[in-house]
Amino acid sequence: MNANVLKAKQDLVAEIVAKFKASQAVIVAEFRGLSVLKAQELRRAIKKENSTMNVYKNSLVERAAKELGYDGLLSVLTGPNAIFFSEDLSSGPKTIAKYAKRYGDALVIKGGIVDGKFYEAEEMIALAKLPNKEGLISMLLSCLQAPIRQFACVVKAVADAK
Repeated sequence: MNANVLKAKQDLVAEIVAKFKASQAVIVAEFRGLSVLKAQELRRAIKKENSTMNVYKNSLVERAAKELGYDGLLSVLTGPNAIFFSEDLSSGPKTIAKYAKRYGDALVIKGGIVDGKFYEAEEMIALAKLPNKEGLISMLLSCLQAPIRQFACVVKAVADAK
């Protein structure tokens, strides 16, 4: 193999490894039958969520995954795949799941990596349905405030009764 070609492939693998490390969530999706217009729409939508969509040769992604110990990802690297790298744990996967539902068979989530752990397609879709970090914090605070709020209402009702 030509030394220049080998060097270019090694650089691509290093780029993929860097993107894996910089991302909180990585999603692999098959994009068979996705038109150019739909792909552009998807790219624009995920760019707003600090995510990127890249298409690499499966063999290069396999090398990067093996280097990082993401062996579970190897099972989904068949066919034409788009790799989505998301800086945010929830907003990127939410957007991708929304567009996968909208486009049907043209965009199919196959699996992904979240915090270094491999998840199958169903699990990735379930993770995408979870609220983001701010939403979870607000739910927790609401649960913590509920007993105090109820106690205050009871005290006010007793005071109003007298």
